Amino acid sequence: MEATRGLPPSEAARLETLVDWAAGSVVSRTLAQSPAGTVTLFAFDAGQGLSEHQAPYDALVHVLAGRVELTIGGRKVVAGPGEMVRMPANVPHAVDARERFKMLLTMIRG
Repeated sequence: MEATRGLPPSEAARLETLVDWAAGSVVSRTLAQSPAGTVTLFAFDAGQGLSEHQAPYDALVHVLAGRVELTIGGRKVVAGPGEMVRMPANVPHAVDARERFKMLLTMIRG
């Protein structure tokens, strides 16, 4: 994964244009990071994913383009553009890009 510069303050931006797909890769761009959490954009090429893992904080997945299959606590959830899914803290989850997709991931600590 590749992380690039954050979002400039006080500017409007179209989220889906701030990160591009790369063949056979997962690309990420951290937009904001603080002790309270992070906001990161991701672009997954088809067939890419994140293996099962868990985090000690809630995560919100907002799909911007394409479709994704998430596995959360053993349950499969498919989401498309404009849909949001909450992944609870301390519950194993995985990401599977059945097609190219982009998401905004917001992780909230606390």
